[in-house]
Amino acid sequence: MKRRVGILTSGGDCPGLNATIRGVAKACYERFGDEVEIVGIEDGYSGLINNQCREMVSSDFSGILTTGGTIFGTKRTPFKMMKVVGEDNVDKVKAMKETYKKQKLDCLLTLGGNGTHKTANLLSEEGLNVIGLPKTIDNDIWGTSVTFGFHTAVDTATDVIDRLHTTANSHGRILVVEIMGNKAGWLTLYSGIAGGADMIVIPEIPYDIGKLCAACEKRSRSGKGFSILAVAEGAFDVNEAKLKKKERARLRAEAGITTATSRIAKQIEENTGCETRVCVPGHMLRGGSPSAYDRVLATKFGVHAAKLIADEKYGYAVAMIDNVVSENPLSEVAGKTKFVPENDQLVRTAKDIGISFGD
Repeated sequence: MKRRVGILTSGGDCPGLNATIRGVAKACYERFGDEVEIVGIEDGYSGLINNQCREMVSSDFSGILTTGGTIFGTKRTPFKMMKVVGEDNVDKVKAMKETYKKQKLDCLLTLGGNGTHKTANLLSEEGLNVIGLPKTIDNDIWGTSVTFGFHTAVDTATDVIDRLHTTANSHGRILVVEIMGNKAGWLTLYSGIAGGADMIVIPEIPYDIGKLCAACEKRSRSGKGFSILAVAEGAFDVNEAKLKKKERARLRAEAGITTATSRIAKQIEENTGCETRVCVPGHMLRGGSPSAYDRVLATKFGVHAAKLIADEKYGYAVAMIDNVVSENPLSEVAGKTKFVPENDQLVRTAKDIGISFGD
């Protein structure tokens, strides 16, 4: 039986996308031989809406295991806009279903994070055969212990923190490094511990600036002339925790400091008198070649997706559950975020070696 498989990558890029695409393709060719056709969809759901597709051949998937980014390109198409008809008068859901039909697809594989999974579930509910694959450096997709891209980003963020130690020590400065993670602090938590940060600030544990300042001063009194703070970009303090997101953003804009990282740095300098600097590695955390771990994980996820295609088991998202690659119903994971529990073992581990969370 001929199978025609569409693949798209949506949302932010990360290391391991190409490795996953390759894993899916190689497993499909191995399993189905000439009875499979793979269609690459450009720029995520935007390509599906606008029928920007191209038929692939097996050689297209050679040499991409170690390559960062995505050969299909990616774009953010927010889920909240999917059912909104804009000025272009395009019914996005209808257009995606039409492209699926025009391309004669038997199934669609979507590689992405939380927003991607929500749209994948929407399309599944609309009758399309959809399989999701969990991609994000934030590691915040519900139902899977790990996402591809996460471990590579941890390695990169850890390298950044490692390098900050020497310059902070040389100048006797406090260095505040902003790590990606708008809602969940997994990346900051892992890299903060691995990089030997003295303080870790994550969205799940609102901070008290007084306690962060006290931690810096304690280090100074003990003869340690510098401190490293790893701060998740979505962090907020105990007062902001009482506010809604829009209200927090408004107050920060009025103060002229829109990021938690910049405000923490300014407040520490004002309250302690210590010279403070901010480092924002930003999109470097998304770029580059995937680590060995992520290459293996991506391949395992891709192979499992091919198995789901063979079993015609659609409406599921691939996941790592209890160290075994398995799957969850899209309806159960879409729209849910995996946050760091306040009493997570890794949080306790960090506190047990003296790392302050400002709480």
